[in-house]
Amino acid sequence: MDIAKKGRILLVDDDKTSLLVLMNILQQDYSLYIARDGEEAIKNAIKNIPDLILLDIILPDIDGYTVLARLRASDIAKDIPIIFVTGLSESGGKEKGLKLGAVDYIIKPFNPMEVKEKIMHHIEIINQNKP
Repeated sequence: MDIAKKGRILLVDDDKTSLLVLMNILQQDYSLYIARDGEEAIKNAIKNIPDLILLDIILPDIDGYTVLARLRASDIAKDIPIIFVTGLSESGGKEKGLKLGAVDYIIKPFNPMEVKEKIMHHIEIINQNKP
């Protein structure tokens, strides 16, 4: 994969196991940043401006919906695509996230092939839209 098109991804999850699984799936193909809570995620997104954010809904300080809303209100981070990562299976949560501006969902436990395909798809879209 071309280095310029490799993609930078911010992984946001307070669960160490989930982070390790995602890192194992993605670290070979992408540059990864890590945040363990919502406030850290917002700071990291504004500082590093990743190409994509994988955002857990349930976090220890503020939930993923609040993180998404705050990033959308930021001039710096408002256009970063966000994929929610969740163990929640109820469709109401998915609908809420998509209405707030999430571009997709990945359900826990992770299916490595699904994670890779969704990430690759969104990174391709991002790279096509770059000047």
